[in-house]
Amino acid sequence: MSKEMKKNKNSTLSAERKQYLRSVKHRKRWITVTQVLILFLIVAGWEMGTRSGTMDSFIVSSPSRIWNTVLNFRQNQLPFHIGITFLETMIGFSLGSTLGILIAFTLWWSSFLAKVMDPYLVVINALPKIALGPVIIIWVGAGMQAVIVMALAISLVVTIMEMLSGFVNTDAELMKMAQTFRASKGQTFRKVVFPYNLSTLFNCLKINIGLSLVGVIAGEFLVSRAGLGYLIIYGGQVFQMDLVMTSVVILAVLAALLYGMIVLVEKVVTKMFLK
Repeated sequence: MSKEMKKNKNSTLSAERKQYLRSVKHRKRWITVTQVLILFLIVAGWEMGTRSGTMDSFIVSSPSRIWNTVLNFRQNQLPFHIGITFLETMIGFSLGSTLGILIAFTLWWSSFLAKVMDPYLVVINALPKIALGPVIIIWVGAGMQAVIVMALAISLVVTIMEMLSGFVNTDAELMKMAQTFRASKGQTFRKVVFPYNLSTLFNCLKINIGLSLVGVIAGEFLVSRAGLGYLIIYGGQVFQMDLVMTSVVILAVLAALLYGMIVLVEKVVTKMFLK
C-alpha cells in the first residue's frame, strides 16, 4: 500500500472517529438537558399544583415554601443538622467499607472460613436492621454512636458479600497466569485480584454510600436529637411540613453529592491504574 493510500485511510478513520466523538458528546448533552427538563417540570408542576389548590400545600408543602425554609437556615439550624448527618454518614460509610473489604479479603484467603460463614452472612443480610435498633441502643447507648452502628450494620454485610463475590470470581486465566509465575497468595491478591475488582469496589462504594445514609436516617429516627432524620421526626410531630419536606429535599441533594464524590474518585483512581 502506497504512502498516499495509507494517508487517505488514516484521514478517513480520523474523520469517522471525530464524528463518533461528536455524536457521543451530543448524546450526553441531550441526556443532561432532558434530566434538567424533567426536574424543572416536576418542580414547576408541584408549585403550580399547590398555588391552584389542586395539591394541599399544608401536606406536601411547595418549592417556594421549601426555599423560604432554606433561607431561614439560622432559625432552623439547618447547617448544624446537615453537618451532623454528613459526619455520621461518612463515619458509618468509612467503617462499613473498610471492615467489609478486610473481612471479604479474609474470607477469600480462607475458603474454609468462607464456607462456614456463608449461611450466617445470608441470614444477617436478610434480617431487617431496623429491628436491631432497640438492641443497639442498649449496647452502645443513645446518641451518635448508636446512629453510626446502625449505618454500619446496614452497609457492612452488603460490602462483604459484594467484594467476596468479586474476589472469588476473578478471571480464571489471570489466576492461572499468577500461579504459572509462582506468585504467592498475597502477591496474587495485590497484582491480580484487587486490580481486577476495582470496578466491583467502586460499584460497592456507590451502593454503600446510599445504604450508610439510610442507616443514619433510621438511627436518627430512633435516638438522635440532631440531624436531618431528627428534623423530619420533629417537623412531623409539630406539623411543620415545610421543615419535613425541606429535610427530605436536602437529603436527596446530599445523596446525589455523595454519589458524585464516589464517581469522581473512581475516575481519578481508574486513570492512575491505566497509566
